[in-house]
Amino acid sequence: MTFVVGLTGGIGSGKSAAAEHFARLGAAVVDTDAIAHALTGPGGAAIAAVRAQFGDAMIRADGAMDRAKMRALVFADPQAKKRLEALLHPMIRAEAERRIAAARDAPYVVLVVPLLVESGHYRERVERVLVVDCPESLQVARVVARSGLAPADVEAIIRNQATRAARLAAADDVIDNSGDLAALHKQVEELHARYLALARRSSGDL
Repeated sequence: MTFVVGLTGGIGSGKSAAAEHFARLGAAVVDTDAIAHALTGPGGAAIAAVRAQFGDAMIRADGAMDRAKMRALVFADPQAKKRLEALLHPMIRAEAERRIAAARDAPYVVLVVPLLVESGHYRERVERVLVVDCPESLQVARVVARSGLAPADVEAIIRNQATRAARLAAADDVIDNSGDLAALHKQVEELHARYLALARRSSGDL
């Protein structure tokens, strides 16, 4: 049985930086956001279904889903959000399970799920929930700097995610990413040692 750590955090919290360091240390990383991008990219397995559900207007000229248009739609229309989730989530879960199964030689798997706290399914799938945390003001500043989105747009995304308090309440482990990259890496390295021990214990390899 593969030992799976669910890694989550709000937009701009530093999930990707944490996941990249876990990967450097030898963990297998399965990123559901990367899976979603592949499914909805040019020629992706979800494109035909997105086109059928939402029309040609949601498909860019290169054949990918228009993420900006879709984001605007699902923010404005809760029913559209439910339809998109019903379409994508089973496909994402199936591919995530395939990748977890393929990582049997890794000491453990880090399953990156931005909306893990919002999803009961993923909470049941993981042995530990790891939250990357920082103040919301820092989330906004980081996303504005990397994406060019307006602060109000980033704040709207944050409001559509679980609250910081809800994520922390669900956490088994927390990385404080309000400092620099070196501080983040140190915390990841400490958790890596803990997860190696927990994975060995769960497999009976003591």
